[in-house]
Order: sequence, then structure tokens, then C-alpha cells
Amino acid sequence: MKKEALFIGGTGTISMAITELLATKPEWHLTVLNRGNRKGELPEGVSELTADINDEEAVKAALAGKHFDSVCDFIGFVPAQLERDYRIFKGITDQFMYISSASAYAKLPADYRITEGTALVNPYWEYSRNKIACEDLLMKLYREEGFPVTIIRPSHTYDKRSVPLGVHGSKGSYSVIKRMLEGKPVIIHGDGTSLWTMTFNEDFAVGFAGLMGNPHAIGEAFQITNDESLTWNQIYQTVAKVLGVTLKPYYVSSYFLAEVGPQYDFLGSLIGDKSNSVVFNNTKVKNAVPEFRPSIHFEDGIRRTLAYVLSHKECQVEDPEFDAFTDKVIAAMEQAKKGF
Repeated sequence: MKKEALFIGGTGTISMAITELLATKPEWHLTVLNRGNRKGELPEGVSELTADINDEEAVKAALAGKHFDSVCDFIGFVPAQLERDYRIFKGITDQFMYISSASAYAKLPADYRITEGTALVNPYWEYSRNKIACEDLLMKLYREEGFPVTIIRPSHTYDKRSVPLGVHGSKGSYSVIKRMLEGKPVIIHGDGTSLWTMTFNEDFAVGFAGLMGNPHAIGEAFQITNDESLTWNQIYQTVAKVLGVTLKPYYVSSYFLAEVGPQYDFLGSLIGDKSNSVVFNNTKVKNAVPEFRPSIHFEDGIRRTLAYVLSHKECQVEDPEFDAFTDKVIAAMEQAKKGF
């Protein structure tokens, strides 16, 4: 008899790779619950339940009589959403998996080496504080009600559809790629020497799938990332190398970017996350999932991503506003230099 899984979401950057992986595993049957906005993308053998998770009574009716070995919420961002999930799934799942975030770890970190025991505190980013609050709620439900929780903390996970970079606008990173192709300077936060980790979603999926239905995962939190640490200079240089262009970096303080670009929430995404050097220790997930051995190096992953993005027009979303912001920041910095 197959094990039953239910994903709330299931077609995003992180979740789609897991959906595709589970479709190849004969021991699992997966149902994806979402609004059906990306119909036709689900692999063969994956069932779809079209519903709004916020309509609790409709979802309960649709799930009546069903029991799941594992349920995962990929789109829970605030505690109220997890309270809703508890009301819906208590008693009908043997495991509830929640996607939190490695951005919840302490900023500025006391130690750049990050484990699941690193403190959770982020005064700079509301997104991260909400994730921490969600974790707190779920662990309380585990301790007091026996709700079978597993918490997952991904870091910067990417897929074939979007190039992962540090400084970009609200429409994604393509505008930065376009600047590189046009020989224009691009902003790198700080001096580009802080350490970061990029994880291709297919590697992440192996670790995640191995925790599904895993008795060692109940009541625990796991970070799942690549083992490769790169500076931001290396990240941008690798992107430029794959594009076949010369990188023209322009270094700008993260604090300056946060002050002049509040519309992009650099206070959270940079000072509260990407400007901090972090090196993740994945020993815990490797002990629980022996087959998890991330193998997609950033250069290999970014080759796949750029090939896809540059051959699919729908991924080439331009951002004139951010392009103008970049030029304005560089011009202001150059003008400031002239005053000395």
C-alpha cells in the first residue's frame, strides 16, 4: 500500500522539485492542494485537489475520510495560517511538515557556522520574525497536543526559472542579467566577500523527501542546504562567466542600500539575511537521510538556470524601475567621490 502525502502549494521553486521527485517514487502517492493556477505542470501520477486552503470548511469536506502519512505547508507565512492548518489536519496526518527559513537564524550571527541549534532572532526582517513565530506555535502544539511537527529551514534555494542574486528589484533578477549582457555595472552589496550558500532545488528535494514519513524527523527542525560556500564575488563572477561577459561590479554598503531603497526591503533581505556570512552544517539532515549528498555545484546549476531563462521569454521580466534605481545609486556614489 502506498504512503499518502498532501502538499499545500506544490508548484513553487522549492516544492516543484519535491513534487517531481515523489512522482518517481513508487512508495508514495502525492496530492497537491492549490488554486490550480499552474495546471498542466504536475507530473503524471500526482493528483490535484483544487481548493482555497483558507476556506476551511470546504477543505475539511474535501478531505473527509482521508488520512495522510505526511502533509506539508509550503505557503504558510504567519501564525494564523498555521493555526488554520492545525484545525484542518489534527488527527488526519502522521506528520505535518512546515517550510520555515534559514533567515530566521540570529542576525548578526555570533558564529558564521550555522546549525539547527543556532538561536532564532531577526530584528531586521518581518518575514523572518513571522517564520520564527510560526515555528514557536508549531513546537508548542507538538509539546502540548502531540501534533506531529517537522520543521524545515531552507536557505537560498533556486530552480531553473530564476537566477539567484543578492541585489535586485521586486520583479526578480532578470534586470541584473540584462545589465550584465549589456556591459553595464551591477550592484554587489558590501565588498562582495561575505560567504553565502546556493542550493539547487533538486538537491533540496532529496533531503526533504527523505524526511517524509521519517520517524526521526518528528518534533525536530532540519536545515537543508548545499555544502558549497561561495563569496558574493564568486557568485556574480560565475554568472558572468556562464553568460560569457565581463563582470563590472559596483560595491555599495548594504546599509546605504537599505536607506535609499526601502521599497525593496534591503533592510530585511540584506542586513537581515544575505549580507551575513553563513556556512551551514548539514550533519543533522545527513544523519536522518543518508542519501542526501548535495551534488549540484553552483556553476553547474546556474548553467542550467541561465540556459532556461534565456530561452524562455516568460522568464525575462524587465524592471525599468530597478534599472533606474541602480543607475541613480551609482551616479550618487560617483558624485560623492568627487567631493573628496
